[in-house]
Amino acid sequence: MKNILKNCFLLLLPVFLWNLLLVDYLPLSYQPEIFDKNIPNIVSYGENFLRGIVFILPIVMKLSIKTKLQKFGLMLYVLGLLLYFSSWTALIISPESIWCQSQIGFLSPAYTTIVFFLGIGLIGNKGFIKIPYLSITYVTSAILFALFHTAHAYLVFQGLQ
Repeated sequence: MKNILKNCFLLLLPVFLWNLLLVDYLPLSYQPEIFDKNIPNIVSYGENFLRGIVFILPIVMKLSIKTKLQKFGLMLYVLGLLLYFSSWTALIISPESIWCQSQIGFLSPAYTTIVFFLGIGLIGNKGFIKIPYLSITYVTSAILFALFHTAHAYLVFQGLQ
């Protein structure tokens, strides 16, 4: 039981905490009543299905930083958190800036997630239960989630123009 507490879900806790504490400070266009309005079902369902995979699968992924690949994964994870947190910080502190008003700036909280998800996929390349191609499954799901999530943000951005 002690070992199962050393799972990659722990790596998602800073993201959950960040989102929970700061979501209300994001610009109005990121609030659910606007951000989730008029999103096609294919995007919404795809995004939510893949979100479930990338947030639940880490529970069975062992958190280990022993191999070179896992250490590289840790570097990606930390870089990804810094990019993700920075994207939110810019939107909260200076929502009217050129960066935040640009497409690339507006979409940054969506596409920067891929970096820390890739890190998690490399760190958790072994599981508590036998899942063939665990790391590849997670990384593929994370890439697809980031694509759907970014498409969602893109549709919102287009609707604001």
